[in-house]
Amino acid sequence: MSDALINGLSGAGGGIIAQLITYPLQTVNTRQQTERDLKKEKRKLGTIEEMCQLVKREGWGRLYGGLTPSLVGTAASQGVYYYFYQIFRNKAEAASLERMKKGVGDGSVGMLASLWVAALSGCVNVLLTNPIWVVVTRMQTHTKTSKKIQPDQSQMLSVDPNETILAASELPPYGTNHAIQEVFDEAGVWGFWKGVFPTLFMVSNPSIQFMLYETMLKKLKKRRALNRKGNNGVTAVEIFLLGALAKLGATIVTYPLLVVKSRLQAKQVSTGDKRHHYKGTLDAVLKMIRYEGFYGFYKGMSTKIVQSVLAAAVLFMVKEELVKGARFLLTKDASAVKSKPL
Repeated sequence: MSDALINGLSGAGGGIIAQLITYPLQTVNTRQQTERDLKKEKRKLGTIEEMCQLVKREGWGRLYGGLTPSLVGTAASQGVYYYFYQIFRNKAEAASLERMKKGVGDGSVGMLASLWVAALSGCVNVLLTNPIWVVVTRMQTHTKTSKKIQPDQSQMLSVDPNETILAASELPPYGTNHAIQEVFDEAGVWGFWKGVFPTLFMVSNPSIQFMLYETMLKKLKKRRALNRKGNNGVTAVEIFLLGALAKLGATIVTYPLLVVKSRLQAKQVSTGDKRHHYKGTLDAVLKMIRYEGFYGFYKGMSTKIVQSVLAAAVLFMVKEELVKGARFLLTKDASAVKSKPL
């Protein structure tokens, strides 16, 4: 089994576990990002309060709306990303060693090369898996509009402020097939690549994340090797903390792009207030600046930081442990084969 395949499968496994742990936070955050109520006087709900209201109105199941395609998307995204990341990383390392033989550099992959490796891997991942995330966003933000609750009975939480949420008992099932059909009816096949341009720009998030992670990990291993006379082992807890710090920095820088992407992938309001209908990336950016100000680009950021940092930390920790376990098993098997008598 190749090193790239080991990293790809380990990344998929780590991503699934991280997704299962943090999915309710992700659902609430997607709703916060796509909420388009322009009334300044509306009280801002906290993450826990908004989660409780969502459960009260629509049931516990809504916290896990779109979980199945999300798990598929996470496994596919992390698998594709780590697979191509390792391939590109191996090529970058080989190029660095060639330059060292010519007397240029120390043979290690620099920060700029790490950034390019992560960016290329991210672009491949986005182009292959964007349709899955369009469906997931639809399922996370889906609300019903038929039998209305009176406005004074509850504070409404909806993608479209003109829509009203049904009581939990009145919600008919809304599954993956419904979301796929809805996207196709709106924009055809190209509808599954809505938000792909801001998402391509969003590859800077994992690029920055991996650049920070690899840089911090490299420095930690170097320091550990000096202190422990060649032993540069890193613990799972240290991997967890490095992953969290790397993701925190990347999320703060790129969060506005994530909000624009979610707005484009959520169901568009084709009738009524045109301020809520986005024709494309530029139109979304301009309307958000005009009607919501720059605050609109940071809706739900506190929730996202908690969710993404926790998810990234768990992903890095689990992925590294899976890689170690796979390599140990493969090495053990190889040793057993070599030692087996004829």
